[in-house]
Parts: sequence; C-alpha cells; structure tokens
Amino acid sequence: MTPPLSPSDKLAQRLALGIPALLLAGAYISQYGFGLFPCEMCWWQRYPHFAAIPLAFLSTLARPRRMWIALAGLAIFVSGLIGAFHAGVEWHWWQGITGCTGQADPFALGVVRCDEAAFRFLGISLAGWNALISIGAAVAIWLLLLAKDKRAKGIRT
Repeated sequence: MTPPLSPSDKLAQRLALGIPALLLAGAYISQYGFGLFPCEMCWWQRYPHFAAIPLAFLSTLARPRRMWIALAGLAIFVSGLIGAFHAGVEWHWWQGITGCTGQADPFALGVVRCDEAAFRFLGISLAGWNALISIGAAVAIWLLLLAKDKRAKGIRT
C-alpha cells in the first residue's frame, strides 16, 4: 500500500492531471466547436499534454509517486515551451518551420498557417495562453513538490 500524499503533493498531482486535461479540452472545443483548426505547431503543443495525463495518472498507482508527478510537470513545461516558440512565430519575432509558414500555396487546401494566430483573447493567441498556463502550472507543480521536501528537512516555508 502506498503512503498518503502530503497536501502539497496532492495539489501538485491534481494540477498535473487537471491542467493538461483542461487545455486539451479547450483545444478540442476550439477546433470542433469554433472551427479553429490546429496548425502543425498547435499539434506539437498537444503531444506533451497527451503524455502528462498518463504520467500523472501513474502517480495514483505506482511508486515513486512524486517522480511521476514531476515527470508530468516536465511534459506540461515542454508544451509551454513549444507554445512560447509558436507565439513568437505568430508575432514574427523569429521564423517558424517552413511547412506551415511563409507564402501559402493557393492550391493547397486545408493548410493552416503557423505564423498567423487564428484567435486572440486579451491580445494573446491560444499558443501564448498555452505557454503562460503550462509554464506556470509546471512551476507550481514543482514548487508544491519541493514544499514537502523543505518540511521533511525541517526548513520553514
């Protein structure tokens, strides 16, 4: 039987399960509910979230539980980094991949450009929101996991 998680570890676990699930749900609602189809880099941002969910779920079943939570946090962080890169491409701060940027072929149907934001909320694209939420959540997960270590060593937090 696995020992119970500390309150900070439980919150980290819930974030590691919930954040990628909510972000993926938002992506699919945007896609199928509002017709905002993903470009190639949008898909790249989804893959780490697909990995984070089973990693976080493993923390409910297998030891070392905190390691699975930390790995889920790493996957979420990677998605955020990809989102930050994608947002930079959308703002034309740097060049993106050539497959979905630059001059679109007028005869290529269904190509979604990576260098044009399909939607912005408060001036931030969906890639930018993914970057902010994912990086923030990953840092929060890791800080929550570290909080237990500090208490265990007798260091006041």
